[in-house]
Parts: sequence; C-alpha cells; structure tokens
Amino acid sequence: MHVKAVISSGRSKIRGNDLKLKMKIIDRLEHIRQPFVNAVITVGNFDGVHIGHQALFHEVIEKADAINGTAIAMTFEPHPMRVLKKNNHPPLITLYEQKEELIERSGIDVLICIPFTKKFASLSAEEFIKDLLIKKIGMKAIIVGEDYTFGKNREGNLTVLKSYASQLGYEVIVAEWIKATRNVPDRISSTRVRKLVMAGEIEMARKMLGRHYQIRGLVVKGRDRGGKLLGIPTANLNLQDELCPKTGIYAVTLEYHNRLYKGVANIGYSPTFNDNEFTVEVHILEFNENIYDQKIRVNFIERIRDEKKFGDIAELKNQINQDIKVARKILVAYDE
Repeated sequence: MHVKAVISSGRSKIRGNDLKLKMKIIDRLEHIRQPFVNAVITVGNFDGVHIGHQALFHEVIEKADAINGTAIAMTFEPHPMRVLKKNNHPPLITLYEQKEELIERSGIDVLICIPFTKKFASLSAEEFIKDLLIKKIGMKAIIVGEDYTFGKNREGNLTVLKSYASQLGYEVIVAEWIKATRNVPDRISSTRVRKLVMAGEIEMARKMLGRHYQIRGLVVKGRDRGGKLLGIPTANLNLQDELCPKTGIYAVTLEYHNRLYKGVANIGYSPTFNDNEFTVEVHILEFNENIYDQKIRVNFIERIRDEKKFGDIAELKNQINQDIKVARKILVAYDE
C-alpha cells in the first residue's frame, strides 16, 4: 500500500453539492436510523492510530470517493481486551478521546463506536456481517488487514467475509501491511509501538505513529520542591493516559490553551530524595502561569538521559540546568 497521506488537518471534500466538514460520531447502534449511502468500512481497535491505521483510513476514503459513498471506521469502547480479559491486558497507547481526534483528522466521514459488552462479543460472525454490517450500516465494501478476525470466539476471518460477499453484494479489500522501515520487514503494529514507548525509544515510536507520542493529564499540586527548593518550578501531572514512556529525562513540547510551549519532562521516582513515588513533572520554559487543575498535553521529542541519584541538592540542580540547555538545543526547531 502506498501511503499518500497520514494524519492530516481533516478532509473537506466536495462530492456533487455536498460539502463534507466534520466527522460524524455515533456511539450507539440505535442512533443509526437508516443504512449509509454506499458504506465503505474498516473495523478495528486502532490503538495508537499509527501510520498503518492511517493508511487503512486513507484507502477507505479513496474507495468511498470512487463509489460516491461514505467512509466509515468502526471501533469499540471499552477496548475488547478490557471486557474479555479484565486485568490481563496491556496499557492503551491512546485512550478513546485522543483516538477519536486522530481518526477525525484522517478525513473519515463517520466513526461508529460500539459499546463493547459480553453480549456484543457473543454475536456470531454471520450475525455480525448480515445484521450489523449489511442491514444496519449498508456496507458495500470492507477494507481490513489479512489477520482480521471477528465474531464470537473470533470465528470470523477473511475466508468467512469473502464467502458472503457475492451473496450479500459487497467487496472485500485486503489492505497490505505497512513495514516499520524500508530495511525492517516487520509490520507496524500497536504492540511494537507500545514496546518502543515503554523502552523510551520515542524517536522510533514517532516514525510508526506519524507524530510524537503524547500523554495528557491534569496539573496537580506536587511536593513544592521544584520552585522552592531548586528554583526550577514544575507542573506535576495526574496522568490520564495508561502508557507512559520509560523513566528518564526528556525534551518535550507542551500544549496548553491551543499554544505550544517547550519544556523538560522528568519521569520517575526522584531517587535523590528517596521518595519511591512515581511522578511525571514538566518544567515549562519561559512560562510563569498558575495552571493547577488545568489539562495539558505533553509531546515527547527526544530522550535526554536516564534518571539518576545525585549526592546532594546542588548537584541535582546543576544537572537539571544542564538538561534544560540540552533540551533548548533539541527544541530549536519549535521556535515560533
């Protein structure tokens, strides 16, 4: 598959006299009053919305444009692993709020988010195709990867999808896997992205995501060490996200009230103070505002170093100032 576009600013596509502006979001199947016009659909969890997912959405859009149809992505909330495996599941790369935003940027017309329950999981493959995809949604084409499975006990697969295609009047299109790099044969996957983030390899994760890895959280009261003790104030985050990069020091950018700031993030356990309490703290450069209880977004640009225990406060402060200098050099490209 040739990727012509990844995450973009959103589609504004004229089809006849119809101007498509924003993605329609449907969070209950009963809200679908009638089948969509020439529905072209892809189905998946899309955790991370990496460039493999983005390429899939692009192919859905191209096919929908070719048949004057509707480009649809179907996903689930909560993630099926939450329901089927309870506590035995990996952390999510993107929680639903961000996933929704990223899918909208791809240019998809309609996002259907199905509340995932054990009852829904009990649907047979035949019921999923006939009752949901055909009768409810009006599917004319489905675009999925070659390992796609669905229905009770994952009994549905490409063979099953193709077996009903001529009878029910839809096309099955198998999307090619996107390779991680030209020289690495393994495909891009949510599992690979997750492992990279957890290992602190955020540059490789960025290549697979098509963007910098981002966490979101609420700024909460910290231990008052940054400003008072070190003279380097920090914003302490109560994380919303489940997946956090490896402990260490990072050059970051920070989004707050639609503005982009530069900063240095510390992820870890403050070994110099022997706290053993996990924290995420961000020192924001050239910033002097009270942002307690405000939601911010932190983009990880480059990992600077491992977390380290220092002999005293003066040594720690000196190292933090060095980290800030390094971060400034890394972030020079983000000057407004």
